[in-house]
Amino acid sequence: MFQTPRFRLGGDRALYVELGNAISPEVNARVRALLAAIDKASIAGVQGLAPTYASILVYYNPLEISLGQLKDRLSQLAANAGEASQVTTRVVEIPTLYGGEHGPDLDFVASHNRLSPKEVVDIHTATDYLVYMVGFNPGFPYLGGMSDKIATPRLSTPRIRVPAGSVGIAETQTGIYPLDSPGGWRLIGRSPVRMFDPSREPPALAQAGDRVRFVSIDEAVYREIKDHVDAGRCKVNVRIKG
Repeated sequence: MFQTPRFRLGGDRALYVELGNAISPEVNARVRALLAAIDKASIAGVQGLAPTYASILVYYNPLEISLGQLKDRLSQLAANAGEASQVTTRVVEIPTLYGGEHGPDLDFVASHNRLSPKEVVDIHTATDYLVYMVGFNPGFPYLGGMSDKIATPRLSTPRIRVPAGSVGIAETQTGIYPLDSPGGWRLIGRSPVRMFDPSREPPALAQAGDRVRFVSIDEAVYREIKDHVDAGRCKVNVRIKG
């Protein structure tokens, strides 16, 4: 974690504000706190914000605010932002059908870690994962806190199409594909819920700072939930954690 923010150009209209160089809850909490502070400050000339694990990309109009002025203002905000402190946290429960055609890499993850498929599922469903950031595809949550016991390398050759709702593992990370897309993560299951829906507000089901908990379900429950999703009647369980 850096004592003061480090700045790096992102072109002639963007500036990286780096708060650390590691993936950690503490650094990410500072990112979310600074993000909220910048948003609240409504700095003239700032046109967009893109948070990551340990930094924020700030898009700005150099005709409205100079690079030097922007750095000074962001430094002031960072000095007073502290860390994001939430009295309560949303825990979004993601029903997931593991293995089979929906999780074609579950057996590989198990054998790679000298576990049974059931042990992989038990470990994967035992944690409330922190949503560090949302990216890659709209609504894709990058989740932290996965056990090293099920860490598995990416595919050497990515799949051309990964179905929406697929739950994957890459190294020590886990995540959920919100849309059909190419991808190289090891697929261990699939959720019938929609992680991204442009007609919903907000469109992304999980937001940075939320927690995600995977809940193992069987084929019958998967089909039932999917029918509700297709009919627009599905409500995802969201717990409030104090």
